[in-house]
Amino acid sequence: MADHTVDPEQIPLEELDSAYAVIMREIVATGVAPHYAELARTLGVEPMRTKAVIARIIDLTPGWMHPGTDWIASFPPFNNQPTQYRVSVDGEQRWFAQCGFEALACRWLFGGRTVRVDAPCLLGGEPLRIEMRDEEILSIDPPTMVGYTRSPVGGDAANRPFR
Repeated sequence: MADHTVDPEQIPLEELDSAYAVIMREIVATGVAPHYAELARTLGVEPMRTKAVIARIIDLTPGWMHPGTDWIASFPPFNNQPTQYRVSVDGEQRWFAQCGFEALACRWLFGGRTVRVDAPCLLGGEPLRIEMRDEEILSIDPPTMVGYTRSPVGGDAANRPFR
């Protein structure tokens, strides 16, 4: 029997780029990230190699696998599992964003189309909505929306634009 172990750190960047693009296209098209076995067929490589490719991509991004499974849970800016950040494109809600900030990044994957994000305020529960197309904000409700994160943003604390 052949040894199917693959060292994720030895996978060429071209292969990682190709797999990343296929995963992102699938999420954009369907709202769901593919399983590694499905991706293997599309990439034309063995499933165990594809599993290693996904593991390496996840290591290089702020994405993650669903604990204890082979399923991609989060592939920024999208989340494969439902979140409170519902993303609609041209009126169709099929996607979920990883977080509020990543929700804003979804628009670049849907060029020329209207992207709407609906989410409850995490402090008060009031509905929040923003509609965007490319680099234009079409509407925002309430008009004074503010983002918040507990995570360090921008590197070392002394170099962050906001303190």
